[in-house]
Amino acid sequence: MGAEAKTTLRIGRQSYQGTALLESDELRFRGGTRLRIALRDVSAVSAKDGALRIEHANGVASFLLGDAAEAWAEKIRSPRTLADKLGVTRGMRVAVIDVDDKEVLDDLLAKGAELVIGAVPQEAAMVLLRVVRPSQLATLGAMTSRIARNGTIWVVHPRGDASVADTVIFAAARDAGLTYTKVVRFSERDTAEKLVIPRAAR
Repeated sequence: MGAEAKTTLRIGRQSYQGTALLESDELRFRGGTRLRIALRDVSAVSAKDGALRIEHANGVASFLLGDAAEAWAEKIRSPRTLADKLGVTRGMRVAVIDVDDKEVLDDLLAKGAELVIGAVPQEAAMVLLRVVRPSQLATLGAMTSRIARNGTIWVVHPRGDASVADTVIFAAARDAGLTYTKVVRFSERDTAEKLVIPRAAR
């Protein structure tokens, strides 16, 4: 998840109290006003005297963040990619099941992953499984037997779809001998839940 902080937003001569949320691809503010800044639209960022100053496509915004200002500035300058958040490393063998987002796959390849499309090889370090129906979760048991003991299965699912909500995924994971450890924002439409074999069972 992103960083979140109570802050004062300054735009020109106006000041607003509220909450700022820094995600992997955007900076949002909600409170006395609302603001969304796509990180791709940021042309300059700086931190001075506890203020984070953002120059973006629609103007300039300053966030009073205190000691956190420099850390936020660095995150904006050098954002973590999805591959970083998933834990992908160079040479890692990643099985990809029903994930067809080209931007995501290109990110994994740029990180140096070896992609195996449509199958889970024995001792796979990671699996990306996208589900849109509960019945697809029945494959988790077979995948558990094929991944490395310290491997990871990321279950990718549409946000807001109750039929494959996180609670449904967690129940299927327990039946497959897996445990949940983390969630990441996978794309504009999807969330991903991290499942692993419990340490005691490895």
